[in-house]
Amino acid sequence: MVFSDKNKILIKKLYKFKGSIARQLRTEFSDKRWTKSSINRLLKKFRDTGTVDRRQGSGKPQSACTDENTDKVNIMVLSQEVQPRTHSTVREISRGDRHF
Repeated sequence: MVFSDKNKILIKKLYKFKGSIARQLRTEFSDKRWTKSSINRLLKKFRDTGTVDRRQGSGKPQSACTDENTDKVNIMVLSQEVQPRTHSTVREISRGDRHF
């Protein structure tokens, strides 16, 4: 289960100040549909790292959408307009298979 930032902060504060555990939190916030294992995983993360925030560098890598890459793609796409039936697929353009 993915917690919103507000829910992460709420769980962290309740754990820190009340010592609430997963079972108590699920009972108190039954409308939230939190699972016991998700709460326990978040609390373990808080105990181990002192924060409920994501680790630096975790998650999906940044896009490769730079000005240079955008210019290259534009050149490839525009070059196909003057040469009918020589189009490249999006995959070919992204791999750089076809050069014009």
